[in-house]
Amino acid sequence: MPEGERSSTPPPRLMEATKLPTTPEQVRQIEINRLRAKAAQRQKEADASSSDIPNSNNKRSLNATTTSPTAGPSKPQPLKRDSRLGKYFEYDLSKMVNTKGGFLVEDGQEVDGERIRKEKERERERARQDQEPPISLDPAQALKCKECQTLDIDHQFRKVFRCLVCNKCQNEMPEKYSLLTKTECKEDYLLTDAEMRDEEALPHLLKANPHKSTYANMMLYVRYQVEGFAWKKWGSPEALDTEYERRVTEKKKNKNKKFEESLRELRKKTKESVWQRRKDEEHKHSFGPNEKGSDGVTKQVCHTCGFTLEFEEL
Repeated sequence: MPEGERSSTPPPRLMEATKLPTTPEQVRQIEINRLRAKAAQRQKEADASSSDIPNSNNKRSLNATTTSPTAGPSKPQPLKRDSRLGKYFEYDLSKMVNTKGGFLVEDGQEVDGERIRKEKERERERARQDQEPPISLDPAQALKCKECQTLDIDHQFRKVFRCLVCNKCQNEMPEKYSLLTKTECKEDYLLTDAEMRDEEALPHLLKANPHKSTYANMMLYVRYQVEGFAWKKWGSPEALDTEYERRVTEKKKNKNKKFEESLRELRKKTKESVWQRRKDEEHKHSFGPNEKGSDGVTKQVCHTCGFTLEFEEL
């Protein structure tokens, strides 16, 4: 630096201030930090004032803070919570005890155990059917769909219904591969419970009951197998329709007969009750002693209704 020139501090760089909008969360955090700082300052002032007040022996008080290097670390004082921050509750999870929610566990233990046993049994039955067989890597020995000859067959259909079909063909041909419930088979195809329990003739798939887990599993059947069994039983679809119409007519006839019998019994009871009520309402006169008048006519008066009976004694 040349002699005679004086060094000067360069002027501070002026940065272009960009004011960003403050969010409500930032405003809340700023307010909390300000309150904490004020609380710490008040605590510090209170500690300083208490340390300056001597005790009765003109000594420093015991709760006074010391700055001696030999003194141990002072215990930090908790901050006083501001009431404007709202109420809160502190829970010590390590000290909480599970009280079972007030339920009578001992009384309902047997019922719960029975329910769990039934649910596990239903689940095991369904799991036995859901097991998939190993896939063969030889194309000649691989199983194929009988509709489209694809290798992607539904193994559940193969194991349960002994039917080789893929999911695509099931969706495209619901009139053949749709599943029917036990109730539909009994009502639409007039099959009995004994026939539907025959695994060789009508294999079925077990599914969880949608109404309640403890109920018996649903029994689902493939439509084309049910129809084939029904045609064989009744002879033809026309014979099945004839039997269905006969049963519907007979059921309607029995229903009308039962209704007429109940109506006849109701009329009989009504008629008897009306006759009995009228019989009970009939009045029977209770006459007093004969009273003979001056004209020679004898009278009898009913004590209940006042009816007078006049007659002449011979």
